[in-house]
Amino acid sequence: MNRYLVAVRVGGQLVRTVVFADSATHARLIVQYQLGMDSVINTPVKITAEQQDLPMFDSVIKTIKPLTPAQSRINSLKATVDRDRQALAAERLRQKSQRISASTKPSK
Repeated sequence: MNRYLVAVRVGGQLVRTVVFADSATHARLIVQYQLGMDSVINTPVKITAEQQDLPMFDSVIKTIKPLTPAQSRINSLKATVDRDRQALAAERLRQKSQRISASTKPSK
């Protein structure tokens, strides 16, 4: 068995842990089975003999701040406004090019 270093998301926090497995794929599957499908952040990395002194759990790397429903709604509305502005600009460009092509066509 080999040791693999894996960054995982646990309770909204990112931590590094060591998994004993036969391969990197096996290590990823073990963590996904125990912590959930979306818990693995990076590909497991095999720990060499020089790195054997790594602790099982490292300090917290980053805390993920969850959004409230109100913040999610505001972000959704902002994204909608941005998409509508892009659609408006595209439509204006389409109509402008249509007018130009209609004015340059020869009349019969």
